[in-house]
Amino acid sequence: MKKSLVIVSLLALGTASPFAHAYKAGDFIVRAGAAKVDPDIGDSHVSSTATGKVAGSSVDVSDDTQLGLTFGYMLTDHVGVELLAATPFKHSVSVKGLPAGLNGKLATIEQLPPTVTLQYFPLDSSSKWQPYVGAGINYTTFFNEELTDGRKAQGFSHLDREDSWGLALQAGVDYMLTDRVVLNAAVWRIGIDSQATARHPALGKVKVSVEIDPWVYMVGIGYKF
Repeated sequence: MKKSLVIVSLLALGTASPFAHAYKAGDFIVRAGAAKVDPDIGDSHVSSTATGKVAGSSVDVSDDTQLGLTFGYMLTDHVGVELLAATPFKHSVSVKGLPAGLNGKLATIEQLPPTVTLQYFPLDSSSKWQPYVGAGINYTTFFNEELTDGRKAQGFSHLDREDSWGLALQAGVDYMLTDRVVLNAAVWRIGIDSQATARHPALGKVKVSVEIDPWVYMVGIGYKF
């Protein structure tokens, strides 16, 4: 009798409490995890008032990993909007292909890349797996630019970097651990085209132009409200 009651109870629970729907209109989803910015350098070069564009010159920007945060809102059961945020990323900027003594690390910079994407979730909301794709716009702001001590000794000064607007593409997947908690993995491809300037007594105004165009990878955990 006791075994029968247990079996009946389990069947009743299974019938009355199916897995809750993953997402529906009006849901908020907050995700946090490790986010890595991995620059994929496109066109880059160095130029100055005295020399013009330096043939064969190029720029390199290091990667960095920080705390990533995303804030999502479901407009419908299948369409959402999301903001990507993070703690500041710090990068080293190096130059190559210049005359002897001018190559190597130029400066360090910090940046924040807030990105807004419109997302599409194709699967039924009853699925524990929720892949999605998105497209949107990025605004990257640079700050705390600092020339290396070696560059300052060479006479470089007044480093400044322009902020950037660009398009962003995204793909990701959520796995519903419970009806509230999710595991998440996502990747963005962001268009960042920036230009840094500095001053030098002999070279005049020096410009460092670079298409950073990074891949941004994030793995974390989220919670649905």
